[in-house]
Amino acid sequence: MEKRTSLATVVGSSLIGTTIEFYDFFIYGTAAALVFPHLFFPTLSPVAGLMAAYATLAIPFLTRPIGAVLFGHYGDRLGRKKMLIVALLIMGLSTFAIGLVPGYDTIGIWAPILVITCRLLQGFALGGEWGGAATMVIEYAPPEKRGFYGTFVQLGNVIGLFTSALVFAVIPRDMLLAGGWRIPFLISIVALAVGLYIRNNIEETPLFKELKSSGAAVPRVPVMEILRRGKRAVLLAMGVRTGEIILGWLVIGFLLSYATRNLGYNSTQVLYVILAASALDMITVPLAGYLSDRLGRRPVFLFGACVAAVMAFPMFWLVDLGSFPIFLCVVAFAYAFGNGVMFAVQPAFFSEAFDTGVRYTGISLGFQLANIIGGLTPLIGTWLIQMSGGKSWSISLFLLVGSLVTIGCVLSMRETAGRRLETRPVAPAAAED
Repeated sequence: MEKRTSLATVVGSSLIGTTIEFYDFFIYGTAAALVFPHLFFPTLSPVAGLMAAYATLAIPFLTRPIGAVLFGHYGDRLGRKKMLIVALLIMGLSTFAIGLVPGYDTIGIWAPILVITCRLLQGFALGGEWGGAATMVIEYAPPEKRGFYGTFVQLGNVIGLFTSALVFAVIPRDMLLAGGWRIPFLISIVALAVGLYIRNNIEETPLFKELKSSGAAVPRVPVMEILRRGKRAVLLAMGVRTGEIILGWLVIGFLLSYATRNLGYNSTQVLYVILAASALDMITVPLAGYLSDRLGRRPVFLFGACVAAVMAFPMFWLVDLGSFPIFLCVVAFAYAFGNGVMFAVQPAFFSEAFDTGVRYTGISLGFQLANIIGGLTPLIGTWLIQMSGGKSWSISLFLLVGSLVTIGCVLSMRETAGRRLETRPVAPAAAED
């Protein structure tokens, strides 16, 4: 009974923590598409201003691997809980600070400089958040249910996306441009206080306690152990995420500008599409995790990657028709059954590839290095549209290639469902012939 209560507490704290952190991260992506080109880059042309705003969206993805290394180092040596508290604190304060930054008209070039500084801190914090939350949940979960319980970490991402889109959807555009955009950033301070209280009341994982009490040698520098023995695992994790991260950020960050500028939709309509996609994701994510415990990580992940590949061209063909019901349905389907299914399996699939002494570092690195591609996706998408004369085929090709990379990398990994975490090697073996 005590173990079950502890698991429920850890799952709840991870869900709330990742919801807060991804909400903080996603509200910037929405604001970058809707407001920031006018607010922080008013001297640039509309397209150049949008690309500059998307560049600030991409910048923190460069610090996320740094956060993965540092948080992973101390998380593997000192404990998962301490690092999760620090990550949440840095993220929450950085988000609140963005809501206080004056516009370009008030302080000139210092406005984008301050925003970029806060974004770098956000990326650094998020670099340590996902790996720590995933490690906590997976190390607590029963072996036969790790896939399902791991999805609660991912649901924080989905709920954070849903909440951020909802907040911007209910604020009128005129109010957004007049300063209403600050509201989603400023109210995050309340969620920060709640999240810190909850995280402070969780305990370390049994596996980490067992490792410490056993006297087993823990790598002095976990990232060096990863580079020595686990490079392949990290590279495969990056490749596995490629299709998922491209599809995810095309929907989250690129569609707002593409649909409003190229297809004549208003921003509220596109936000409703994102709301529908994330709402459906709340169903497919736990379902995919549940199925991965029964069918295996690889077949479920491959299903999501194949959906993304098959939908790469049809999704944009249908979006380009200009029908809002079709737009909503096709994007929601592709996001939930493509991105959502792949995303759901990652906490268990990646965690089972590393041993306890380097798990936090290993999964954080693989996850966050792939996010560099995701952070650049809206910027790449905007550039591709310009280069192809406003045609969407270039975006579809970008998504298709990413999905094929994912399929190849999943096939290169061995099935891990049901494996004992404490006996796993640092690097997963190649797929068996």
